[in-house]
Amino acid sequence: MQFSDYIDDLARSTGFLSRLPMPARHFSGHDGSLSRAAGMFPATGLIIALCPGLAILILSAFEANAALTAILALSLLIGVTGALHEDGLADSADALGARGGREQMLEIMKDSRIGTYGVLALVISFALRVTALTIIISVIGGWSAFLICLAVGSASRTAMVWHWTVLTQARQDGVAASVGAPEDRARTLALISGAALFVLLVTLASGLVTALLGLALLAAAAGSWTSLVRSKLGGHTGDTIGATQQICETVCLATLALLL
Repeated sequence: MQFSDYIDDLARSTGFLSRLPMPARHFSGHDGSLSRAAGMFPATGLIIALCPGLAILILSAFEANAALTAILALSLLIGVTGALHEDGLADSADALGARGGREQMLEIMKDSRIGTYGVLALVISFALRVTALTIIISVIGGWSAFLICLAVGSASRTAMVWHWTVLTQARQDGVAASVGAPEDRARTLALISGAALFVLLVTLASGLVTALLGLALLAAAAGSWTSLVRSKLGGHTGDTIGATQQICETVCLATLALLL
C-alpha cells in the first residue's frame, strides 16, 4: 500500500464514524466498503477525540469546574459522532433486554424507536463517563485528561474492529453487511496500532501500570460483550459494533478513574 492509500482509508473511516467533513476526492470511485479502511479506526478515534480533548485542555486552563468540563466535552463528542455509537448501544440494550428469540431481537434492532432498556443504557453510560472524566480531570489535570481522552477514543474503536472480525454477520441486510468485513491486514493494523497508542498515551498521562491494567479491563469488556452477543444473536450487527465502542469507552474511563 502507498501512503496515499492510508490517507484515503483514514478519510473514509473518519467520514463513516463521525460527522467531520472529509474531502470528496477520497471517496471518488469508492464502493463504500470499509474492509481496508477499518485498519484506520484507531487513528480515526484519535481525530474524533481531539475535539472533546481540546475542550478539556482549554477549559482546564481557565480552571473551569471539572464536572462541567466533563459534561461539555462528552456533549461535544456526541455532536462530532452524531450519536452513532449511542444509537447502537440503545438498540442493542433494547434487543437483548427483550424476552424473545433471536429473530425478535434483530427486529427490535431495526426499530427506530427507543425503549426502556435503551434509555437506561444511555443514562448509565453517560453518567459513568461524566463521573469518571470528572475524577480524571480533578486528579491528574487537563493535559493528562487530554491524553487519556485520545487513548480511550482510539482503543474503544479498536475494540469495534475486534468485535466485527471475531463474529460473523447476524443478518445479511444490515449496515455492517453492506460495508464488508475488515480484511486480515486491516484487523492486524487496527489491533496493533490501537493497543500501542493506548499504552503510550496512558503511560504518558498516568504511568505504565495504569496503562496495562486499563488495556486489560478494556479487552475483558470487549470479550464479555462479544460472548454475550454470540450467545444471543449468533453474530454481529452494526448496532452491536457501535455498542462495543460505548461499552469499552465507559469501562475504560471508569477503570482509569478508579486506578488514579
